[in-house]
Amino acid sequence: MYRQHIGSAPERFRVEVRTVGASEVLTPVGELDHHTAELLRAPLDHALDEGRTRLVLDCSRLEFCDSTGLNVLLAARLRADAGGGGVHLAAMRPPVARVFEITGAEAVFTLHDTLESALPHPG
Repeated sequence: MYRQHIGSAPERFRVEVRTVGASEVLTPVGELDHHTAELLRAPLDHALDEGRTRLVLDCSRLEFCDSTGLNVLLAARLRADAGGGGVHLAAMRPPVARVFEITGAEAVFTLHDTLESALPHPG
């Protein structure tokens, strides 16, 4: 299991990254906005550059997401889809889910209630 912490302001935002089977699991922690979006873009781009096209975001610790953060996720979705994969969002908190609902972005992502349900089950 690989885990990486990214972020110059860990008290505000960081991303934990690990590989689970065929999925790259990213756990954004804190507030995803104009000032922190690059801290999520970098590991998403890295995973996609490495050929990992099944991305799962565990949103259980994401407290806030603005339009900049949403655009980072939309760009990753386009790249993952082009590579035959996809972006799965799991365990979104109500304030974050509301952003996706208001913008209609929930229709273009695969949403899961829990991280476990977002991970493919062997067999």
